[in-house]
Amino acid sequence: MRKVNMNKNTSTDVILIGAGIMSATLATLLKELAPEWNITIFEKLEKAGQESSNAWNNAGTGHSALCELNYTTENADGTIDVSKALRINEQFQISKQFWSYLIHQKRIENPEEFIMPVPHMSLVQGETNVNFLKKRFEALSDNPLFEGMEFADDVETLAKWIPLIMNGRESDEPIAATKIDNGTDINFGNLTNKLLENLKKQDGVTIQYKATVEDLTRTEDEAWEVRVRNYQDDRLEFHTASHIFVGAGGGALSLLQKTGIPESKHIGGFPVSGLFLVCNNPDIIAQHHAKVYGKAAVGAPPMSVPHLDTRYIDGKESLLFGPFAGFSPKFLKTGSNLDLINSVKPNNVMTMLAAGAKNMPLTKYLIQQLLLSKEQRIKELREFVPNANEADWDIVVAGQRVQVIKDSDTEGKGKLQFGTEVITSADGSVSALLGASPGASIAVHVMLDVLQRCFPDQMPAWEEKIKEMIPSYGISLLEKPEMIREIHASTGVVLGLEREKATIS
Repeated sequence: MRKVNMNKNTSTDVILIGAGIMSATLATLLKELAPEWNITIFEKLEKAGQESSNAWNNAGTGHSALCELNYTTENADGTIDVSKALRINEQFQISKQFWSYLIHQKRIENPEEFIMPVPHMSLVQGETNVNFLKKRFEALSDNPLFEGMEFADDVETLAKWIPLIMNGRESDEPIAATKIDNGTDINFGNLTNKLLENLKKQDGVTIQYKATVEDLTRTEDEAWEVRVRNYQDDRLEFHTASHIFVGAGGGALSLLQKTGIPESKHIGGFPVSGLFLVCNNPDIIAQHHAKVYGKAAVGAPPMSVPHLDTRYIDGKESLLFGPFAGFSPKFLKTGSNLDLINSVKPNNVMTMLAAGAKNMPLTKYLIQQLLLSKEQRIKELREFVPNANEADWDIVVAGQRVQVIKDSDTEGKGKLQFGTEVITSADGSVSALLGASPGASIAVHVMLDVLQRCFPDQMPAWEEKIKEMIPSYGISLLEKPEMIREIHASTGVVLGLEREKATIS
C-alpha cells in the first residue's frame, strides 16, 4: 500500500475552491479591500480557467442583454417586460468599471487580450417574431443603457449588417434584426489568468494547482477545515479558514452538499453539455463581424439559443455557431460519469424526480439534439448561413453547465432554474455559486453580493474603496442616465473599446 504524506497547514482567512473567473474576481476584490488578509485558492487542474471560464467552453459574450432575446418576455397584453434585460445590462456595467479600475491601477494590462468590441445583434424570422422584435426595440432603444440600438427589416440594410447571413437567402418570410455596436467579446480564460497573475504578486495569496478538495468540515471553533489531496506533492493536507467560497463551476454542488449546511438541502443539479460548429475557412470568417442571436427552439433551455458568434481566441478571430445541446452525466468537462448519480441525496431525491416530471419537453429536446448528425447540424447552420459548406465547419465540444434544481414557494418542488445563484450559510461563513449564464459577465456584481452576505460587518468600512473601484456602486443607473454615458465613455477608453472596429467590405 502506498504511503500518503500528511501535512497540517496553518489556517488562512479565506479559502476559495476553483480557479475560475468567479474565484479570481472575489480574491481580487478582497485583496483590494483587505490587503492584510491571507487567501488560499485550490484548483484541481494544472492551470486556471480551464472549465467554464475557458474560451472554448463558453459563449464569450459580455452578456448585457443587447442581443439575448430570452432576457425579454412578452406579456399577455402584448407589452414587453424588459426588467431582466435592464438589470443584467446594469450589472455588466459594474464588471466593466472594475476591470477599468484594475487597468488604471496597472493591476492588469493589455485589455485587448481579453475584451474586444463586437456588434451585438438579434435576428428573427416570421411575422410574429418580427413584431416581437420591433416591440422589444421600441421598449429598449430609448433607454440610455441601450443607446445606439438600431432596427431594420429591409433586405438592403440587413445585407450591409450581416452579408454572410443574407447572401443566398431566398425565403420571402419576413426577417428583421436589431444591432448595437457597443457590444463585446470576452475571453474569460485570459481575464482569469490576468487576475491570478496579479494576485500571485501580492503577499498572503497562495494558489495551489493539482489540488482536489475532498471534504469540508465545521470545527469546534466554528471555522472550516478543508481536506485537500495535493497531487503535486502526493500529500493529503488539511487547511482551515473562517470563510469558504466554492467557485468550482459544475463541481460546486457536490462540495456544497459536503458542508452539510441547511441551505444545501433540497437542491439538485441538471447537467447540460454543448457542441459548437467552428469555421475553419478564413475567407468565411472575414465576411462576418458580429454576435447574432436568434430565438431558442420550443423546449430548449435558454443557454441553447442559436447564435453565430465572432470570437477572439488564441490571438485570432474565429467564427462559431451553436450551441447544440447535449447530455452528459458529468458535472464538469473533466468530471466523472457518476457526478449526477452521486449528487442525488435523500434530501433532494423528490426535488430531482419532480424536476424530471416537469421537464419532459426538455428531455425530449436533449435526446433529439444528441441524435443529430453533423449533416443535420449543418442544416441548422444554414438557417443562419444559407450557403454554408460542410467542409468549412468542424465540431468542437463546449463546456458543461449544471442548471440549478430547487423547490419553489410558488412553483412547488423541482423547479429547473436557469441563471446564476449564490447559496450562503446563515452565518455567512460558507458560500457557493451555482448555475450558468449570465455568470461570468456579471461576476463582479455576483461577488459583491457574496461580500455583502459573508462580510456584512466589514462592508461599511469597505464602501468608500468599493465606490472608488466601481463609481456606480449603490446607485441605480436607470435613475442616472448621465452616469451611464460617463461609464460608457470612460470604460470604453480604458478597455480599448473605442478602438477602430473591424469592417466588412
